[in-house]
Amino acid sequence: MNIDLQAREIKPQRNTFARVAKYTGDKPASRYHEATLGIQPTANFDYRPTWEPEFELFDAGRTAVKLADWDALRDPRQYYYANWTMARARQQEAMESNYQIVESRNLIAKTSDALRAKAVEVLMPLRHVAWGANMNNCQVCARGYGTAFTAPAMMHAMDQLGVAQYLTRLGLALGEPGALEAGKNAWLQDPRWQALRRFVEDTLVVNDPFELFMAQNLALDGLLFPLIYTHFVDDQLALQGGTAVAMLTAFMPEWHDEGARWVDAVVKVAAADNADNLALISGWYRHYADLAQAALAPVARLALGNDGEALLDDVRATLDARARKAGLARSVA
Repeated sequence: MNIDLQAREIKPQRNTFARVAKYTGDKPASRYHEATLGIQPTANFDYRPTWEPEFELFDAGRTAVKLADWDALRDPRQYYYANWTMARARQQEAMESNYQIVESRNLIAKTSDALRAKAVEVLMPLRHVAWGANMNNCQVCARGYGTAFTAPAMMHAMDQLGVAQYLTRLGLALGEPGALEAGKNAWLQDPRWQALRRFVEDTLVVNDPFELFMAQNLALDGLLFPLIYTHFVDDQLALQGGTAVAMLTAFMPEWHDEGARWVDAVVKVAAADNADNLALISGWYRHYADLAQAALAPVARLALGNDGEALLDDVRATLDARARKAGLARSVA
């Protein structure tokens, strides 16, 4: 008996989903595109939300920003759930390695009491800022429109929760639970933190998701992270013997630089879509960057002494340049 084996090529009838092919053509698409494009529900909703009957459950009208296509707000990192969790897992492994080095070499004990106290004084209240950022990005996800915009916002929210957890762990390493309690008391009572606390609490009730995105992710974070984790931790504490603190907060500046790519890409596409968006988004940027700078001024003095406000001005100038590069040039001084 003879068996004749032949290879047959089976051509797929289509290379990707029709909703993705609308953007990329009928060719193999990336996992990011398949997990993002055309996912947003747009019709056939069962009811209007009883708490906001003027809107559909998913409604682009919740923001004053108008876009022809919300799927245009794509993430240059191309994060979807799987590769985002893998990226964060690698960073977690790096942080665990840092903790092992700090603990095995007893670096916390080799840090002076004054330096540990300074780190606690400046960094522990920021746990509450990170919690506010988590809540705000959850709000952006809940009220925003378009998976390309809302999915990264939810990832950003969980990343901010990770920032809060890293700060909590740092506080326990520096001063046990008393450090966390001191940070909470400072956040609630110390006059130097009240302007920033007010900024955070005021943003918690901003309803427009794109306005909130600008206030939190561009204005506040764009000033806070370079001021604290670059100028205070890396340029001051680390050079004075606080290498352990720099190692145990290494995630924060790395994450902020990565997340800034997404924030800038969203701003650039939305502002370029139409003239009304450009004027609106630029106005939001100026308004919230001014408020955030004023709120951070007492913190800058607390962290960096007499040089604090000058360094904050430098950070603001850098952020303004970043905003201009993202397309807000006509409205950002």
